[in-house]
This record gives sequence, C-alpha cells and structure tokens, in this order.
Amino acid sequence: DVQLVESGGGLVQSGGSLTLTCVASGFAISKHGMSWVRRPPGKDLEYVATSNTDGRTHYRESVEGRFTTSRDNAKNTLYLQLYSLKTEDTAMYYCTRPLTGERGQGTQVTVS
Repeated sequence: DVQLVESGGGLVQSGGSLTLTCVASGFAISKHGMSWVRRPPGKDLEYVATSNTDGRTHYRESVEGRFTTSRDNAKNTLYLQLYSLKTEDTAMYYCTRPLTGERGQGTQVTVS
C-alpha cells in the first residue's frame, strides 16, 4: 500500500525554522515528482513546492527563497526546510504524489 508519513512540524516563533520530513512507502519516489501542499486555518489547500525527478524544484512565490525542498531517493524520503517563518506560514503541511493524488496525514506548523 502507498503511504506518506509527514513529521517535523511544531510551534515556532516568527523568524524561526523547521524541517519537515515525508517518508514514502509502497512506491519509489525516485520515479515520481513529489510536492508539498498546505492548508492554512480556514482556507483551502494551497501549493507550496515541488521536487522533480531530475532535481529541479519549484516554489510558490510567497515561500521562494525561504523554503527548500529536497529528496533522498535512497531513503525514499522527501524534505521541506522552512526558514524565516512568518505567521502566514501557519498551516497543516502535507506531502503528495501529484500523479495519483495520495497525501499523508499532515504535520502542523504553527508560527507565533
């Protein structure tokens, strides 16, 4: 079965940093583009970042330069490093496999 398990969220002060981890099972992320999305309180899901199989990355404009996504294909793990966090980054963060739509249970990031 395909499974995505996020971790690493927490409560952090504005300007702080966190690293989110997504461990995938049931498929090889090396063969798939992977993305991060988030749901701010009371809002719809919004795109955050993509890690492509060729190493290219893409970010939503509001996190460009502050967030970095990377992958370790050997560990089948996706990462999202969050720097210079702002209160508007508060959200539940999910990793996804866009091709098929699977999404993990999410990890909460709260910026005070």
